[in-house]
Amino acid sequence: MSVARLETGRRRGEIEQRGNTLRVKVYAGTDPVTGKRIYFRETIQGTDRAAQKKLTELIARVDKQRSTPSSVSLGYALDEWMRTSEIEDSTRETYEGYISRTIKPALGKQAMNKVSARSLENFYTDLRRCRARCDGKPYIEKHKKTNDHDCLTVECKQHKCRGMVASTIRQIHSIISGTMNAALRWDWIDSNPAAIARRPRQKPPEPDPPSPKEAAALAKEAFMMDKDWGTLVWLVMTTGVRRGELCGLRFSRIDFDEGVIDLRRNWVRGKEKDTKTHQSRRIALDTETVVLLRQQRDRVADRVREFGEEFTDDLFVFTGTRTPDHRQPYPPNAVSQRYKDMATRLDIDTHLHALRHYSATELLTAGVDLRTVAGRLGHGGGGATTLRVYAAWVAASDRKAAEILGSRMPKEALESTRVKNARND
Repeated sequence: MSVARLETGRRRGEIEQRGNTLRVKVYAGTDPVTGKRIYFRETIQGTDRAAQKKLTELIARVDKQRSTPSSVSLGYALDEWMRTSEIEDSTRETYEGYISRTIKPALGKQAMNKVSARSLENFYTDLRRCRARCDGKPYIEKHKKTNDHDCLTVECKQHKCRGMVASTIRQIHSIISGTMNAALRWDWIDSNPAAIARRPRQKPPEPDPPSPKEAAALAKEAFMMDKDWGTLVWLVMTTGVRRGELCGLRFSRIDFDEGVIDLRRNWVRGKEKDTKTHQSRRIALDTETVVLLRQQRDRVADRVREFGEEFTDDLFVFTGTRTPDHRQPYPPNAVSQRYKDMATRLDIDTHLHALRHYSATELLTAGVDLRTVAGRLGHGGGGATTLRVYAAWVAASDRKAAEILGSRMPKEALESTRVKNARND
């Protein structure tokens, strides 16, 4: 096909004749990643005048851009973002799973500067419909290990669409948005489409704490099982500590004289790290809890000496049966499972994290101020998170505060008003 170039005068772009169409091409700079020359191209069917107008528009677009955008793929940008991000190992493992299984197969090969808010929203819609992003046509799911066996075996099954939950898609969106923000800082793109893309709405929190009667039954059953376990359950009820903070608690972090726990570490996936919010906090203990923890320390000291070891404050407060020397913490998953089994025996539908809700709701119902409750739970934002999660209980606390204030108001003015109204009647 013959190509005729038309002179533009400015030499920053050109108009090429391609059969019955005109292609406008403007040099936009050098790719900051690959070093290749970048061009903006538009194909139109019209007159030379229309082509000149489009050429002017593209040149203006180049002049307005902050830097030359890169044509690297989103997959490449995801790898670079993961390589340079400072995130916890457990979070990194989760992100890598979402990237390899979901994001890269769908968008990994697409150029970053071609990703739009619309394409992201379409992606999220597909995931809500089916996490495999199938075309809607029935097919047989092959066994993961091999695809060359007889599909009539039990290893193969008819595909059934299962959509992703909104919270998972929001996490995927967070990964893409973080990558896009990094690319924006690195001058790879001019704007972040993920910042304006609509993501699934966050489901309102629905805390479901056990009732006081159920909590009493759970605590009683825990102490009947063994004193260590009873103390563990009691501590979660009275402090609302997170599971990882509970498992990572050492005796050195308990001030028995002041009645305070200093929470600084968290135990997650076999490793000790900072707390979830990366901030330490001190939680006051009631007298009964301090007594129980003193007894726990005495039991652990006796237990360790039986093994010919020396007790130190660096030992973990709670541990499983496999590590009776308390040099390793109680595995978090084992704690959750044991608690769930105990609740099931009592015919109570609950889980360990609900004890954290129990602690928070009991405090709010008793009229403890929001900031204090937020501090004990380790919530940031000055209580914003606490208010969002426990809005119903905050409202109940507000009602109680109103009744208390009303009961303390001077009654003289009210009595005089009643007498006056009675006379008028």
